[in-house]
Amino acid sequence: MLSASRFRSILDWTNQRCQLCHQPLSTQEQVWCQHCIEHFPQPPYCRRCGATTLTDVEQCGACLSSPPPWQRLIRLGEYQPPLRQCVQRYKFSGKFWLAHPLGKHLAAKINNPAPVLLPVPLHPLRRWQRGFNQSTALAWSIAACTDSQVVPHGFRRIRHTPVQKQLSRHQRQQNLRGAFELTLKNLPCHIAIVDDVVTTGSTVAELTKILKTNGVQTIDIYCICYTPMPM
Repeated sequence: MLSASRFRSILDWTNQRCQLCHQPLSTQEQVWCQHCIEHFPQPPYCRRCGATTLTDVEQCGACLSSPPPWQRLIRLGEYQPPLRQCVQRYKFSGKFWLAHPLGKHLAAKINNPAPVLLPVPLHPLRRWQRGFNQSTALAWSIAACTDSQVVPHGFRRIRHTPVQKQLSRHQRQQNLRGAFELTLKNLPCHIAIVDDVVTTGSTVAELTKILKTNGVQTIDIYCICYTPMPM
């Protein structure tokens, strides 16, 4: 277990230089310099499905003909450098403290925050391998800025599934069927699902369907990055 003093020393060290370009930070900057933040890939996108568009739109053409099951997707940016490096270091290099600045920047984009945040669950085996659930840590960081309530175990992963990364959209959908269970009772009418990266949306779509089956009316998706599947 990381001690409080050790955690503070990590934060002190990260506040000295930008974690991307390694240039000294000003007294107003934390973790990343303003120059690197301005280079986070943040192109316009569809507020419904999250896909990149030519201009910001509430619903793109694809959503008009076949909308996703959720109502709104809020993302920090695209899964491209330098934001991609931030996510990779957060998930795979043990830099769990990056949840705080990532969540803070994402929360700034949320106008009507959901009262309850449900992180995408990890199977216990994968959580043991990684050491933490990155979606849960991100949800706590968002909640600190929005006054939302985090229910860390609102969903439970009851079946261990192959990693989604190398699967097609159809294979991802098949892979996730029956993989999740809702444990939260007394559901509010508005809930947000929190994930780190949304690619095809198969995972959050499966969780959304479970919530809708249980009477939730408005479901949002909060994620750091959206990354389109290669054609």
